[in-house]
Amino acid sequence: MARIAIIGLGLIGGSLGLALKRAKIVDLEIAGYDEKGTSRARKLGAIDREARTAAQAVEGAALTIIAVPISQVRSVLEEIAPALAEGAVVTDTASTKREVIAWADELLPETVSFVGGHPIAGKEIAGIDAAEAELFQNRAWAVIPSVRASERAISAVENLVALVGARAVIVDAAEHDSYLAAVSHLPLLLSSALFSLASSSTAWPELASLSGPGFRDTTRLASTPPELSHDIVLTNRENVLHWLDRLAEELRRFRALVEDGAKQEELFKALATVQSTRDAFLRELPARQTGTGAADMLSAGERITAFLMGEFAVRRTKEIQEMLERSERASERPRRGDRP
Repeated sequence: MARIAIIGLGLIGGSLGLALKRAKIVDLEIAGYDEKGTSRARKLGAIDREARTAAQAVEGAALTIIAVPISQVRSVLEEIAPALAEGAVVTDTASTKREVIAWADELLPETVSFVGGHPIAGKEIAGIDAAEAELFQNRAWAVIPSVRASERAISAVENLVALVGARAVIVDAAEHDSYLAAVSHLPLLLSSALFSLASSSTAWPELASLSGPGFRDTTRLASTPPELSHDIVLTNRENVLHWLDRLAEELRRFRALVEDGAKQEELFKALATVQSTRDAFLRELPARQTGTGAADMLSAGERITAFLMGEFAVRRTKEIQEMLERSERASERPRRGDRP
């Protein structure tokens, strides 16, 4: 039986387990480990087997998914490295990638391929009880191969992404961290700063009573668990600072337009340009070459099954061939009583 291991069974790891179970891959066992316990994940159907340690979970696994906070990734890599089978593929779900790729290159055996991953999906609520099989549906999933990763390993992770309903976007680690600082980490800080500004005002009770969906939507990310936000910022500091400076410049530009009564037409044009550009973005993403899409889910399932079952199938085919050859040789032997 083929095995996938999931280390970390919170929102992301739990949702991955549920999505893989929904795909109904024949003869697949999902082994899981979480330092907070695995019984809840087993009860919800996210895993088949509870492991006592991360190393035990990855024993015999063709594919391992590390779904822990980035501050724990290095220690997980250290623990599982000796237990990984030759040819195994390891991926992760951390929000920043340069340090993770460096840790994997340093700690994992050369016989193992590491392909970084980052599903652009989540909720304000963390934990296994918030997990859902549809979490990754039609979401982007960054795929960041290490320099040692084989084409087979990259394809395996792309097929995993498609299997859970997401669309793979191949990108290198430096690009990933720079781009995500703009479209994920900066919004996180902006959301927190805006809510901090409003809630620290002496008029907060009045502001809160008059707040509507716009304020709630804009500050949604402020409910992100602080340990996650903290780790993201610390592991991507330079890029976050770059985009904070760019945001400050843009706010100064808009402030100048609001302040200058003679520039109201220019202010209107600036707002109209933003609206039309965002509306186009909502209708269709700008053209970019991507990896396997969610539309290929069935074929992705077949391909990942072939990947997971490959070694088993090779061994089984060899056993059957040897059995047939023995049977054939036995049938060719002279039977008792036959004339020579």
